Amino acid sequence: MRQHFLYRYTTYIFDRYTAFILCSLVTFVTSLMSANASADVRFPEYWTIDEYLEVFPEQKTKSEAFNLRVQSQPKRLINNDKPVNILVICPGLQISDYWRRSIAAFEHRLKRLGVQYQLDKHFTKPGIDLNEQSKLLKQSLGDNTDYLLFTLDALKHQKLIEQVMTQSQIKIILQNITTPLKAFGTQQPFLYVGFDHIIGTQLLIQEYQKRFPTGGNYAILYGTQGYVSQMRGGVFESFMNASSGYQLQDSYYVNFDRALAKAATQQLIKDHQQDQSPLDFIYATSTDIALGTLDALTELGLEQNITVNGWGGGSSELNQLKAKSLDFTVMRMNDDNGVAMAEAIGMDLLGETTQVPTIYSGSFRLVTQDTKPKQLQRFEERAFRYSDHAMVEQHGLAK
Repeated sequence: MRQHFLYRYTTYIFDRYTAFILCSLVTFVTSLMSANASADVRFPEYWTIDEYLEVFPEQKTKSEAFNLRVQSQPKRLINNDKPVNILVICPGLQISDYWRRSIAAFEHRLKRLGVQYQLDKHFTKPGIDLNEQSKLLKQSLGDNTDYLLFTLDALKHQKLIEQVMTQSQIKIILQNITTPLKAFGTQQPFLYVGFDHIIGTQLLIQEYQKRFPTGGNYAILYGTQGYVSQMRGGVFESFMNASSGYQLQDSYYVNFDRALAKAATQQLIKDHQQDQSPLDFIYATSTDIALGTLDALTELGLEQNITVNGWGGGSSELNQLKAKSLDFTVMRMNDDNGVAMAEAIGMDLLGETTQVPTIYSGSFRLVTQDTKPKQLQRFEERAFRYSDHAMVEQHGLAK
């Protein structure tokens, strides 16, 4: 049964919630990946990428051309005399460096394109700061805002986005979501951008099934009740339930928080030691959750007994992988996210707005403790090609 794990002072309080009603998934088929999963039922709220391309086939050509642009060197063609005003509100206050790297790469590419801009940037904590995000959005949006870089992880986000789209001419870029909302119909945000959670989860599923071919007992640590947890944790649970031999023993919501993930893992181990039903692996749905899980297992001396995955492959995860602590992760080619946002704005300024696709999803690499150092280095050089330099200058983050 899925549980919500809250930490108050030194007391652990467990509240049980009704599980998500999960839908089976459509196989994601694009030039970026050939998925092996079999699924028929689609999400009622979202179009998956392949479904969206079926409904709007003209998007496929746009997506292919746009991806080539993202992967290529920038062409300095833009000369906007009046700087564009960009507002960024995203959950960057976490151990995962995904958001900070993405914005660093975004700014670097804008400069390479020659775009004159002014950036108003606000980082919040994930999940728990919806009210703060709403307040920031209302305070920061003005008549001079040209582009809003935001995210969507809860119903409240959707309502905020709808208000902006209906009440202004601001162009919205939604980060970390690649499944357009059906509720928006044909009037979608300017761009959905990120790394498809379904594809990343499928890669992790394949690795777990490879490591545990006859099945195993496992637990899931979710973030918050919302889109990311549904797409990463819900998809994982749905696929594993459809595979014989895999038994979900327990799951918790831990708010994408390292300390809560550690406490939940400690409770998981205690419960299963009492039940004499040992866990084979713990599926973590984010970097902070993976690190908290490892903290607990290390303290208990069980880091070699229970397999743990990462999600995203940022610097902190890769360090744990190199230290032989984290078992494997799905690594985003991180800077593609920032580059895609910059290129979309550049195309808009050049009058090529109609050529910007609705969705851009970057690619992944599955990396493990056995990945050769030189190969991992190549992945890092590609994934962090802009942000490694920009992060040190702008945010003081050492690699």
